[in-house]
Amino acid sequence: MLFQGWLSLFKVLFVGVIAYLALIILLRSFGKRTLAKMNAFDLVINVALGSTLATIILSPKVVFIEGIIALVLLFSLQYVISYLSLNSKEIRSLIKGEARLLFHDGEFLRGAMKSERITEEEILQTVRNNSFGNLSDVEAIVLETNGEFSVIPKSDKGAASILSNVSKK
Repeated sequence: MLFQGWLSLFKVLFVGVIAYLALIILLRSFGKRTLAKMNAFDLVINVALGSTLATIILSPKVVFIEGIIALVLLFSLQYVISYLSLNSKEIRSLIKGEARLLFHDGEFLRGAMKSERITEEEILQTVRNNSFGNLSDVEAIVLETNGEFSVIPKSDKGAASILSNVSKK
């Protein structure tokens, strides 16, 4: 169906504006951490927020206030989980995992690469994307908890302090 009538269009416009304003108010109320892409959990929450907002706007089966309550619930759960992980090492490791060393001191760490399902080609692409022309200029490559790679250049001081909380298994 291409057109169901003007009433449905006005409903989408009205509910869309109100839901969008509610989303902005919730984002401001719960802080910047809500939209951070720190780890997989944050990504899932962000996708769920977007999906919920779209459902509120487009689905005739969802009552507006129920949709807003769903948004508040997602924001609240994200807030509680991030607060608990801030104060508990066990919850933090359960939710966030840990960064993983994939290349160090001129060596690919094949065991770590295999368990993370990362190929040598993907690591080389990461090195190129970070404007390194040679692996000999790289001290370490880390797969971060959010799925991004960090490339640490070689320096006179070494990278020991920056790699202190990275899994070397």
